[in-house]
Amino acid sequence: MAGRLRRVYDWFDSRLDLVTESEYLGKAFPAEDSFLLGEVALFCFLVLVLTGMFLGFFFEPSTSDVEYDGSVDRYQGEQLPEAFVSVLNITYEVPYGMFLRRLHHWAAHLFVASLSLHMLRVFFQGAYANPREPNWVIGGTLAISSMFAAYTGYALPYDEFASTATGIGYSIAQSVPVVGEIASQVVFGGEYPSSATLPRFYFIHVFLLPVVIAGLIAVHMAILVRQKHTEAPREADVTTGRKPVDRTDDRVVIGLPAFPNQAAISAIVFFITLGALSLLAGFLPVHNVAEYGPNDPASTPALIMPDWFLMWVFGFLKLMPSWLSFTVPGTDIHVSTEFLSGVVLPGIVFGLLFAWPFIDRYDDQRHFTMDPLARPWQTAVGVTGVVFIMIASIAGMNTIVADITGLSTGTINPILLGALIVGPLVAGAITYVSLVRYDAEDPTDEGRKPMATDGDGRPADGGQPGGDRPADDRPLDGDADDRSGAPPGGDADE
Repeated sequence: MAGRLRRVYDWFDSRLDLVTESEYLGKAFPAEDSFLLGEVALFCFLVLVLTGMFLGFFFEPSTSDVEYDGSVDRYQGEQLPEAFVSVLNITYEVPYGMFLRRLHHWAAHLFVASLSLHMLRVFFQGAYANPREPNWVIGGTLAISSMFAAYTGYALPYDEFASTATGIGYSIAQSVPVVGEIASQVVFGGEYPSSATLPRFYFIHVFLLPVVIAGLIAVHMAILVRQKHTEAPREADVTTGRKPVDRTDDRVVIGLPAFPNQAAISAIVFFITLGALSLLAGFLPVHNVAEYGPNDPASTPALIMPDWFLMWVFGFLKLMPSWLSFTVPGTDIHVSTEFLSGVVLPGIVFGLLFAWPFIDRYDDQRHFTMDPLARPWQTAVGVTGVVFIMIASIAGMNTIVADITGLSTGTINPILLGALIVGPLVAGAITYVSLVRYDAEDPTDEGRKPMATDGDGRPADGGQPGGDRPADDRPLDGDADDRSGAPPGGDADE
């Protein structure tokens, strides 16, 4: 058996020159559980592609009416949009269709969630620092692409709920001064809803955006292989393994080799992710298209709101005062509150996200992660941003808040607007003051090293604050030549 495997390997090696690439099998991966969030996102995307291929076999991106003849009694014999009928058939007629539709739904949610948590981990640990700014920008672009992919998929069932929610996006696109009308015509295929909308959204959802996301992931992984991972600061010198490594030597990554150790861990993460998604799909229902019924332009559902990862934008739309709209003097260009809340504010949020590594700029390369507790102002900014998005998301659910409190939305909205302005600033200020005092009072707490800083949480001597993991007998990524040359990078966005 071993001889046969060797002959197979030699056959591929003679054609693909595997020997020269074998060094990549020994790349070190730090044994940090939080670093696996990126792998969870990758596996969710794989599940999305596979389940999407299955669903695509049965979905019809058409608004043409056909007579329904399925298992849902209330629609028997009715003329219904073909897209709506195809989703009913997937759900109730196709074997395993309901399960795979649910699996696709929950994979989309977990993909965005794991990607968001991954970026938060990178932010708070400062893993976006030089030389990893490009991967941070790629991560932000991935987040935007995934939200647009979810939005375009949201419209495909063409039921009353999804069509109404999609119409909100159409209104936002139209609100863009000068180019809004043309942009909405191109993307939506005319005045929404039109017969061209679903085919275009279907193409964007199943081909264009997946190709963009896959390309971004590929570039991300290429940078990861080129730069290698960041790792937590070491508590002591590493004396085991092939060669001793000083605790401050960031030119060598201490961790598990890519094969077989990290490959085995990745396999476990994949099956855990697939198992979790399967449990969600098996026990938790998703959007019930049969209950909402097909698109009806003459009616509007009582409760309309997007998924949680777009709720913050919906909150901006709910809270933006109408008196902020204006017409540019001397022109007929009108700037509406829809444009300000649906385009300008989200644009500012993502603009700051992309600009952050260049705001918190490091001239020297950083290959160790940083302690969030030792970076008062950076951590305070992160907390401010998180609280801002959370309050905006709550504002998107203002009707639910009004029902719970017994107040009207007219009363709730000014309160939420005030909280959106004041709340994040208060949370950021409390975080900053707490961390400055924490650092001053007990710099060795939780294993952090006593170290002089330059006032902004960065070590004055160029070292790294603290560490939380010795790297005892884990293999070294690189040999003596690697350590004496230019330091390898790390992964800011694993």
